[in-house]
Amino acid sequence: MVEIDGMKLVQTRAILNYIATKYNLYGKDMKERALIDMYVEGMFDLNELLIMYVVQPADKKEEYFANMMDKAENRYFPVFEKVLKDHGKDFLVGNQLSRADVQLLEIILMVEECKPDILAKFPRLQSFKARLSNIPTIKKFLQPGSQRKPPTTEEDIARAIKIFRS
Repeated sequence: MVEIDGMKLVQTRAILNYIATKYNLYGKDMKERALIDMYVEGMFDLNELLIMYVVQPADKKEEYFANMMDKAENRYFPVFEKVLKDHGKDFLVGNQLSRADVQLLEIILMVEECKPDILAKFPRLQSFKARLSNIPTIKKFLQPGSQRKPPTTEEDIARAIKIFRS
């Protein structure tokens, strides 16, 4: 839940859409919003794979990890590399930062936490990551000690299971 502008909002997508609209990160028209939504939904699919990795049974983790990295490297990242190439701008949609750009940066960072060299074959994504990471507010957010949450660990999962079983 997020409390903002006198409201209590729940549901990730509703929260993100509200914040993106409020801060002009949701495109200039319906076409741009549709593209932003399309790209973000694709990123949520990869995000779900990443989140589910930590809850895989020990005997399935290696296979799951290989499949997850294969999808990132051969399915998702090539699409976004092509979008950046075809669009020819610094951003995924239009010519300004959008919610889709922020989400892509977060997905890149999450995948790199699993496989640091994942962007080796993607020069446009490398450039994109460097460019976005140097936006002052994002740069500050990525500094150690910021509010960005670290990757979920086995201990986090064990603690959550204990809480929910109580």
